[in-house]
Amino acid sequence: MYGSSTMLVYTTGCGVHAFTYDPSLGVFCLCQERMRFPEKGKTYSINEGNYIKFPNGVKKYIKFCQEEDSSTSRPYTSRYIGSLVADFHRNLLKGGIYLYPSTASHPQGKLRLLYECNPMAFLAEQAGGKASDGKERILDIIPESLHQRRSFFVGNRHMVDDVERFIREYPDA
Repeated sequence: MYGSSTMLVYTTGCGVHAFTYDPSLGVFCLCQERMRFPEKGKTYSINEGNYIKFPNGVKKYIKFCQEEDSSTSRPYTSRYIGSLVADFHRNLLKGGIYLYPSTASHPQGKLRLLYECNPMAFLAEQAGGKASDGKERILDIIPESLHQRRSFFVGNRHMVDDVERFIREYPDA
């Protein structure tokens, strides 16, 4: 039988663990311990429909992801569900990066730092990944307001390092 399942991915600061809900027992059962991002990611997740609005460094990074290079397993695959949690979960399991950059209409970014970026950043780091706003580590940003927004890049460490490098090398005029 094919159907959906309910999962809880959880950390207390000592690794990431996944639990699947068993409706026959009415409990969540541990199904994956000490989850880690794969060593190499091959997927990038971004709403490419907004490409024209992205900062130069992000545009260059997307082109980099699409270029063929057998030494880095590129081109990478583009997969975007449009849900931070679903895209993050797939990238955690299979390896990849989720990108939500700033745009002219949202110069500070669109995702909320405290209750969207920070929880995913904490999970990512506990699973060996990285989370950044393109310039600094998400978990180092001191919130100034409850609904503060930020650009957000999260996933495999080397992929987040790459997008940070592109943002530094190709700043907007």
